[in-house]
Amino acid sequence: QVQLVESGGGLVQAGGSLRLSCAFSGSIFGIHTMGWYRQAPGKQREWVAGIIGGESTNYADSVKGRFTISRDNAKNTVYLQMNSLKPDDTAVYYCGFTTALRDYWGQGTQVTVSS
Repeated sequence: QVQLVESGGGLVQAGGSLRLSCAFSGSIFGIHTMGWYRQAPGKQREWVAGIIGGESTNYADSVKGRFTISRDNAKNTVYLQMNSLKPDDTAVYYCGFTTALRDYWGQGTQVTVSS
């Protein structure tokens, strides 16, 4: 059974940093994208960052230069390092994997940035 479990969210002041983790388990074949997404209250879920094809990374313009996505194959974990956080970054952050057959999602972790 495939599981994605996010952790590392919390409350931080503007300008601060957090590192989110997404630990995954189970057999997942043909992963195209390992990504982080977020959903703020009253808004649609949006893509934040992703590792494409296991190698290249890409970021939403709103986080470029502040967030860094990485992976540790030995730990089956994907990270999102978030620096220079802004109140607009407040959202529930989700880890999501895209394959040819289906998408997998974690349960989300809350990030709240106070001004």
